[in-house]
Amino acid sequence: MKNIVFGITSLTLGGAERVLVDIVNDLKDQFNITIFLLYANGEFEKSIDKKVKLIHLCNKSYESLNKLEKLKMVFKCLFLRKKIYNKYIYGKFEKEISFLEGPIMRIFSTYNKNVEKIAWIHNDISKVYGNSLKGKLKIKLDEKMYKNYDEIVFVSEDNKNAFEKTYPSIINENKIKREVIYNYINKDNVINKANEKPEMIFDNNYFNILTITRLVEQKAIDRLIKIHARLIRNGIVHKVYVVGDGPLKEELQALIKSLNVSETFILLGKKENPYTFLKQCDLFVLLSYFEGYGMVLEEAKILNKYILITDTAAREALVNYKKSKIVNNEQEDIYNELKNIILNKEIIKSNNEYEKITYDNDKILTKLIEELN
Repeated sequence: MKNIVFGITSLTLGGAERVLVDIVNDLKDQFNITIFLLYANGEFEKSIDKKVKLIHLCNKSYESLNKLEKLKMVFKCLFLRKKIYNKYIYGKFEKEISFLEGPIMRIFSTYNKNVEKIAWIHNDISKVYGNSLKGKLKIKLDEKMYKNYDEIVFVSEDNKNAFEKTYPSIINENKIKREVIYNYINKDNVINKANEKPEMIFDNNYFNILTITRLVEQKAIDRLIKIHARLIRNGIVHKVYVVGDGPLKEELQALIKSLNVSETFILLGKKENPYTFLKQCDLFVLLSYFEGYGMVLEEAKILNKYILITDTAAREALVNYKKSKIVNNEQEDIYNELKNIILNKEIIKSNNEYEKITYDNDKILTKLIEELN
């Protein structure tokens, strides 16, 4: 069997991480698979089949590191990336797949003519680093590194288009293959986990809105808090729950408190099984400033949820899914749409039947196998 390595930052709770877990678990009998991780102790590590080998650069989780340890890791990944590659990756695999943007992509970009390299893009690369000088420098740095890959895979057409606009010099080099492969998901896992005993029960006296996301600037949770507070002030009763964690947690908690919505806007933190929460909500939202494909939307579709998103690349996940709406990515438009949905909640409330997901998972899995062979 072919020896394949996937590289990812960690296996903490996240969309790309969830996708990778499903891919390796379903392909473990067809390939010898290794996952190289920068950080250990991610929640999804427990879900990885024993046939899949895990290698960690750091034997701690990112969250457990102090400031000095975090700086050392940043230094290692940027300036010692070739040493890391030579120690852990070089000569051991026939295919090397960087499954995320950023540090892992840079490590795996180390030139090696004897192996096929694939970079997987899960986000809008033109917006990932922002418009700061630091962000522009990262984009420039990455341009050279992407040129060492034989193929670049995108999880949406929008992400492919954004990449091509950001890196026209790469596009002009026809030797780099570019492919769109929608994210693979194990539908049965989602349904089975959704039917487990819930950690908590939502109050049915409220209209319950849920989002599952990292607490980072891209996801615009601060904007959602402000919109929620305004709706509450105007007598539009509902609750918002957020499953997820991230560096903005304390800042967001302070904003919630300052706007007096602690009883109705609840940060639930990380959850190993978010699907029991997803099953209960009346409305699922993903109101980010920008997005990739939005794997969590497929999970919400499987559980037949009504979905509201902002106009980002995630729109591709909602093609032909009728119980959804895409709203202009502006605060006032989001406020008006949420107001309309809450006031007309009986129209959009989900039933208990499962929707067939809108793309063929078997076809995606076949395409993945073709890529890895």
